[in-house]
Amino acid sequence: MVPLNWYLMLSAVVFMIGVFGFLTRRNIIIMFISVELMLNAVNISLVAFSHYLQDLRGQILVVFIITVAAAEAAIGLAIIIALFRNKDTVHVDEMNEMKG
Repeated sequence: MVPLNWYLMLSAVVFMIGVFGFLTRRNIIIMFISVELMLNAVNISLVAFSHYLQDLRGQILVVFIITVAAAEAAIGLAIIIALFRNKDTVHVDEMNEMKG
């Protein structure tokens, strides 16, 4: 049986990769994927805690997170495609129309 701290370390590593990708990359698609990595890191830790505590609430919460991530992916990709059609770029530095 794999100890709980291994899952937590895996979750922390995946979360840090997501944070690093979000903060350092300027491509909006890479930033979008980084957010998905962070959500999946949280899912790993929730499933690990749920398994070790013998409680299904963590797994139920994971299903809700996956549902929200799927909705976010659909809406986010639609926005990215609309921006790409208008600006012909996916770099966030070149998208400055929302600035006040």
